[in-house]
Amino acid sequence: MKIVIKKFKVVFIAIAIALYGFISFSFVDSYFEVSKNLDIFATLFRELNIYYVDETNPGDLMKKGIDDMLASLDPYTNFIPESEIEDYRYMTTGQYGGIGALVRQIGDYVVISEPYQGFPAQKADLRAGDKILKVNDIDVKGKKTDDISKYLKGQASTSIKLLIEREGESKPIEKIINREEIKIKSVPYSGMVSKNVGYIKLSGFTESAAAEVKAALLDLKKNPDLKSLVLDLRGNPGGLLKEAIDIVNLFEEKGTEIVSTRGKVKDWDKIYKGNSSPVDLSIPVVVLVDRGSASASEIVSGSLQDLDRGVVIGQRSYGKGLVQQTRPLSYNAQLKVTVAKYYTPSGRCIQALDYSHRNEDGSVDKVADSLITAFKTKNGRIVYDGGGIAPDLTVEPQKFSSILGSLVTKNLIFDFATSYRIAHSTIISAKDFKLSDADYDSFVAFLGNKEYDYTTKTEKALEDFQNDAKADKSIDLIGADIEALKSKITHNKKDDLVKYKSEISQFLEEEIASRYYFQDGRLEASLKDDKEIAEALALLNDTEKYTKILTTPGVIDTHHSGSDKSKDHKKTKEN
Repeated sequence: MKIVIKKFKVVFIAIAIALYGFISFSFVDSYFEVSKNLDIFATLFRELNIYYVDETNPGDLMKKGIDDMLASLDPYTNFIPESEIEDYRYMTTGQYGGIGALVRQIGDYVVISEPYQGFPAQKADLRAGDKILKVNDIDVKGKKTDDISKYLKGQASTSIKLLIEREGESKPIEKIINREEIKIKSVPYSGMVSKNVGYIKLSGFTESAAAEVKAALLDLKKNPDLKSLVLDLRGNPGGLLKEAIDIVNLFEEKGTEIVSTRGKVKDWDKIYKGNSSPVDLSIPVVVLVDRGSASASEIVSGSLQDLDRGVVIGQRSYGKGLVQQTRPLSYNAQLKVTVAKYYTPSGRCIQALDYSHRNEDGSVDKVADSLITAFKTKNGRIVYDGGGIAPDLTVEPQKFSSILGSLVTKNLIFDFATSYRIAHSTIISAKDFKLSDADYDSFVAFLGNKEYDYTTKTEKALEDFQNDAKADKSIDLIGADIEALKSKITHNKKDDLVKYKSEISQFLEEEIASRYYFQDGRLEASLKDDKEIAEALALLNDTEKYTKILTTPGVIDTHHSGSDKSKDHKKTKEN
């Protein structure tokens, strides 16, 4: 027995020595590779800046080198120089020093597009449509929105002088505005969308997001008629992981697993559970998502779906299952680096693009269908990984006409709303505001001398066909037929203004409502004709259907594709 134990010890020690040697060698080898390449880069950078024929800008060269290096990994691993720290701070906190207004470029000038209610721009009576002529006596004609934004932002309690031109005023107006610390809300709007259904719009996951959602929910619960809730995450690009966890915790018991993360560094292998008392464990919830719902939005929607705590409605979400952390660098710079992937309670990762395997041309493929795995929710429903959050009820996204796209991009809806605000000092509430036929006729007349031509999809397809025919040298055979088709499908702008009156009116109502009631008004006006809201209300009013969706176990589809359509798995070029 002693001999066996002695032999076992010898074998164990031999294995341990070999393993230690392997680990040590691997570590030394890896460290040597890093050191070697750092030395090569440093000497190259020095020689390049000394001997290159023209003067170089070392800072620009270095940033481009860093950016291109990180771009080879994924779009979310970024270098943040000291000069951009304030912009990053705004993304994570929603705070910055400034006047509190959105701006846009129209022609040679930048105009105010939307003042934030309750902040310096609105307090100083800056209005959407005001053209900025001068900033602190500096003529800003030809300046771009980024230039003007830098002027407008600044330390709280400092002042800025603007000279603006306003439609309807005979001469420019001077405004002296005191900057403040601007805090953009993560919940820009909440309220009742029907007698019994509450609504919360969440636009981001800054460090106050969960507190804002909780406050909105508690406020809605003061209404004795509240029976159910719509949580709108459409267009929400995500943000802080902690806020997503705390929001799910509002509807789930303390101690419930909400999300887990796994990374190369074992410190990132974590399970996150709710650590607070919930607000409401029983209220029926519908979560709205679309292609713009990403990251933390997918943690909230995916976790509520996996826990069978809410029904997801809309379109398949973006598919970002990667977690980032910031690391401090020298000279007050930072590195935002992908450190882990996250997994919803069922165990699925919803990351859609596989950045670990790039093609020779730099493109990235979606996760292959053969690698997509089925998982089960708490009640046994089937869900899949590898391609965002698939809604329980799909609503096709609204498609808009070419004429509407032209009217929006050429700022004609914006400009008409500016004129409307001057002609009408007040309007009724945003949710009840409706553009009259006479108002729409005024809009059509307003367009009389404006340029807003456009190409319809059919016209574009025919033009492409004609070009292909020329390339194939078959145009002589079918050229006359193509011209005949062109004459039949060529759009008539006046006819299109009648044909698409409903959708154009919808955008006009939202823009006009924002001139009187700011962002709240824009959102409130948009809910009237919202297909996803209508679908949510119909479901929440059908208790039997709502319950059936959440409690009916599923069957694994062996032919399941991770995307709604197989074409979604085609190669995606990352630029």
